[in-house]
This record gives sequence, C-alpha cells and structure tokens, in this order.
Amino acid sequence: MDNMDATTDKLIELARLRGLIRPSDLKSLEIPRVSLTRAVRRGQLERIGRGLYGLPGREISAYGSLAEVAIRVPKGLICLLSALRFHGLTTQAPFEVWLAIENKALAPKLEFPPLRIVRFSGAALTEGVEEHIVDGVTIRITGVAKTVADCFKYRNKIGLDVALEALRDAWHEKRMTSDEIWRYAKVCRVANVMRPYLDSLT
Repeated sequence: MDNMDATTDKLIELARLRGLIRPSDLKSLEIPRVSLTRAVRRGQLERIGRGLYGLPGREISAYGSLAEVAIRVPKGLICLLSALRFHGLTTQAPFEVWLAIENKALAPKLEFPPLRIVRFSGAALTEGVEEHIVDGVTIRITGVAKTVADCFKYRNKIGLDVALEALRDAWHEKRMTSDEIWRYAKVCRVANVMRPYLDSLT
C-alpha cells in the first residue's frame, strides 16, 4: 500500500467516525488537504457544502441540517423551534436552523442550511444544554425544560401559541418536572410571564 492509499484510508476512517469532516480536522492527523479533493474525485467522499465533506450514500436523518450547523459553528447552541422539533414538541418544521450564539459573537455566515440567529448571554447560554449524536456528529441543543422557557422569552419571535403548545405537551408527556421548568423560567427571566400558565397545569 503506498502513502496515498494509506492517507485515503485514514481520511475515510475519519469521515466514518465523525460523520462530517472539515479541512481543519485533517491537521492533527497530518493528512494533506489535497487528499480531500482526490477522494471526492474518486467518489470516496462527497462535498456536502463549502468546506464540509462526508461519505457518499451515508444515512442522513431528518436532523442532518443540525449536524451540519454543529460542525460549522461549534460554539453555537441549537434552540427554540429547531430544539422543539428535535424533542418532538411541535408540528412545525422550521426551514431555518435556530441557533443561539453569545451576545457579542460574530454571526456565522453559511450558504446552507439557512440560520436564524438569536443571542443569549450568561446562564441563558450555558444552562440546560444537552449533547446528542446526530448522523455521527455531536450537537449541542437546549433540553426540553430550557427550550420551553426560551419559547416564552422569545414569544414575540415564535408566537405565544407555539410556546403554550410546547408547555402543554412537555408537561402532559412528563418530559419535564415542575422544578425544572421553574428553574429555567427564572434563568430566562420569564417566571412571571409563565406563572399563570403553569398554575393552570398544576
């Protein structure tokens, strides 16, 4: 086996392990970037978007766009409608990926998938975060109770009806406890807004 083949094998194995890879992932393994172009030409990898590669014919779940965003914006946090959809708490299928970034962070520019950026700060960005594996990629996403509280905070953007539906469904399906929802209502500073709705459920 020559060096080129050994490098290609390393590259394909990396794509298999990670689901999606970027040119910057190759540095630590000392794989030259030209290997990506070669592997694409040979049909061993496919270019999914700008600077993003994966195995051809790999299985892509309904949440493939979340994996693409997680790879490209590692500090971003999937939230609001995208998190509701992931947790099965809305019938809406947002065409944009809702992504929270730090208040002063530069907004990422992606050709695809389209992003809807919201800005969180402090505990709102760091609390209630879960990690899940989607198409081999680790995504950071708000958990159920935090997502519901976020929906009330951003009710002017997504609609109060969506926030109420999420609250009712999460509560009746026992996806969160009273303590959890109160905790995140306080983190998001919407405890007073949510109180009457929570009182009607309990």
